[in-house]
Amino acid sequence: MHDKHFFDMLEVGLEYQDFVMTLFYEMGLSIHPYSSRSEQYKKGENKAGIEIKHDRNFRKTGNLYIEIAEKSHASNVSFVSSGIYRNDNSWLYVIGDYDEAFIFGKNVLKSLHVEGRYRVHVGDTSKGMLLPVEYVRKNDIALRILTPKKEEECLLLGTTSSEQKKD
Repeated sequence: MHDKHFFDMLEVGLEYQDFVMTLFYEMGLSIHPYSSRSEQYKKGENKAGIEIKHDRNFRKTGNLYIEIAEKSHASNVSFVSSGIYRNDNSWLYVIGDYDEAFIFGKNVLKSLHVEGRYRVHVGDTSKGMLLPVEYVRKNDIALRILTPKKEEECLLLGTTSSEQKKD
């Protein structure tokens, strides 16, 4: 049984997912989400195989929270594999906020977790690897998208706003 907080956070995540799917659509990639719970459990979030996660805290913490396990309620005894270890069709993992998002290969994130270099945070209902965002930015292990909300440099995939307007 899920509590109110779970459903509130689910809605926040779904709104972010819609935002990212719109960004991808504007770049020419249409992502078709699975609507039913049964299809999402069997296949994944969407037909494209892209897991989308909203990380509202990475600017404050300096880390991307890469989920590896979850449980539906804090009183459950054990965690189940989720996020990068969920057995579904996903091969890409998008995580970020409304200003900046990172696109990883799911296999890259699994390799980083297996290395054991990064701390794992265990919360009441989720476990996740804390991946330093500066490491990601400096080492080019993910595509980085700065969204149109940021009218500075590098709007989409490393182009400037003037380059975007030429297209």
